[in-house]
Amino acid sequence: MATNEKHILNRLYFVAGCMFIFAVAVIIQLLNIQFVEGDKYKQMAEDRTFRNFTIPANRGNLYDSNGNLLATSIPKYDIRFDAVTVTNKNFEQNIMPLAKELNVMFGKGVSYWSLSLRTARVNKHRYFLVARNLGYSEYVRVKNFPMFRLGANKGGIIVEQRTVREHPLGEMAARTVGYERKDDQGYYTRVGLEGAFGPFLDGKDGHRLKQKIAKGQWKPISDNNEVEPKDGYDVISTIDVNIQDIAHHALLAQLEKYEADHGTVVVMETETGEIKAISNLGRTAQGTYYEKLNYAVGETHEPGSTFKLMALVVALEDKVIDTSTIVDTENGVMNVRGYKVRDSHRGGYGKISAAKAFEVSSNVGVVKLIYENYKNNPQKFVEGLNRMNLNQKLGISIKGEGEPYIPQPGDKKWSGLSLAWMAYGYGSIQISPLQTLTFYNAIANDGVMVKPRFIKEVREWDKVIEKNELKVLNPSICSQETIDKVKAMMENVVVRGTAKSLYSPNFSMAGKTGTAQTEYWMKDWNANPRYISSFVGYFPADNPKYTSIVIIHKPNNKVGYYGADVSGPVFKRIAQKIYTDTPIEDTIESLEVKDDKVSKDFEKYYIAAQSSNNLMPNVVGMPVMDALSLLENMGLSVKVSGNGIVKNQSIPAGEKIKNNQKVALSLS
Repeated sequence: MATNEKHILNRLYFVAGCMFIFAVAVIIQLLNIQFVEGDKYKQMAEDRTFRNFTIPANRGNLYDSNGNLLATSIPKYDIRFDAVTVTNKNFEQNIMPLAKELNVMFGKGVSYWSLSLRTARVNKHRYFLVARNLGYSEYVRVKNFPMFRLGANKGGIIVEQRTVREHPLGEMAARTVGYERKDDQGYYTRVGLEGAFGPFLDGKDGHRLKQKIAKGQWKPISDNNEVEPKDGYDVISTIDVNIQDIAHHALLAQLEKYEADHGTVVVMETETGEIKAISNLGRTAQGTYYEKLNYAVGETHEPGSTFKLMALVVALEDKVIDTSTIVDTENGVMNVRGYKVRDSHRGGYGKISAAKAFEVSSNVGVVKLIYENYKNNPQKFVEGLNRMNLNQKLGISIKGEGEPYIPQPGDKKWSGLSLAWMAYGYGSIQISPLQTLTFYNAIANDGVMVKPRFIKEVREWDKVIEKNELKVLNPSICSQETIDKVKAMMENVVVRGTAKSLYSPNFSMAGKTGTAQTEYWMKDWNANPRYISSFVGYFPADNPKYTSIVIIHKPNNKVGYYGADVSGPVFKRIAQKIYTDTPIEDTIESLEVKDDKVSKDFEKYYIAAQSSNNLMPNVVGMPVMDALSLLENMGLSVKVSGNGIVKNQSIPAGEKIKNNQKVALSLS
């Protein structure tokens, strides 16, 4: 008996000890939660109920060089209603006036709004949607409606703001204007000017405290933000909307006419390197065109004949040739190590000067001039190209610049054919349109190679934050003597060479055509040849203001494919429109025109008018308008037969005349 009682007592002690230990553990945990981890759990509770939401800052505006908007941030507002927070008194006093105002602005009827708001109140709806995507003026109007004007707590209005980026130019220059996007993992995709200058445009985000309500929705605690967002800076680009419009539509029309795959056009201000227009259009499956990729910046390819300028500049600078050097193009075919270089002109051009070879774009002529002078030392030729920065990136602000490639002796791609092929723009050369344009611009700029510029400055209101100054990449790519010679050659290309169809007596241009074969390694090339048509040059020829390049890929060769026919008209259209719509200079020249014939006619008229009283003047040889003016002012009645110059007069010169006397004039 005693033994059983002892066992029971031991069990009671054990249970009591366990309960004591458990109680101590609970007390320790409570103390730990209250004094050690209390803040942590309190924060967890608050995070589930309250949360700071990011308020994105408005991106700065992107302008063209004349202050026209290229991209801007537009605030949009969603209006919601917290049907619980409003008192019965405020709700009943304002429900009908509010319903009437909502009907005036959004329609649907007064009864619809009255019933919807009452239903939301009965259902204790704390996030009832009133309107989406309101502009600022619309938002201000709604905010002042009955009940809503009482504010968030008394009037139940909930305002949610977001920012939408709009591009006033639409699809025109879309790739140049670009965008900046952030994915779910926090990675950015940056394209064009928007991407390149994101750090300036972005601004600093703000924060707003919201409380979690029913159904996982969040309601702002108050009308005020915890941290106000700071808007981004404005960026002033070099783009000129007027020139951009000209370039875009000129390119589009030619792409459509020739059913081309894609094309690009760039217009650069010669002295400053400012890009005034850049358009990149690619063809869709439906045959329409849109800003698909930034071909001007990122696409490199074999340039073809436009590279002949670079080759001849090296040879002229090394003085191995002169523009007057004679080269025999023979029958238009040259054999280089078993491969043939051909001229597009059947039968060749015979013996012509180096300048003429450039003007008519003779492949044989240019290849002979380069190959025969550098075949024993190709390194010297390549070093000449390297000196002119052709193997280097431009380092522009827009991301995605193509990597230029000039084959170097010793490279894996170098062969015994490389020198000859390079002379007329093949042989694995890779160069982007913008890089080609920059070289031609250096020629127009008397040898000074300037870096292409897309941005003029960054501003905060009237304060300049950063100014993008002109940067010289190479102060002299070659001598002035060489510059002067190739400028004359380029002008003659338009006057009497491959681009003579573009010549206009009204404004001068200089440049070079290019018709490069592309995808010539494809098996079906002979059945379906593909070309890259190009034209690059500057205007006016005697005092270059703008340099431009036009490249059109894979035009329908049944319609046409030569550079002068496909790309040249785009260049001419741009030059023509800039001349007529955008004056090159702000000065006005004298309107006085010297014409010897007009001067002699006037002198004859003046003498006759001064010497005639009542005697018939000699009007033979005068233009009919001068004769009529003179005789009618003397009171004569004049009858005219024929057109042109007075041949005979019915009253002899020197005879006395009477008022209203008739005189007949015969014209020739």
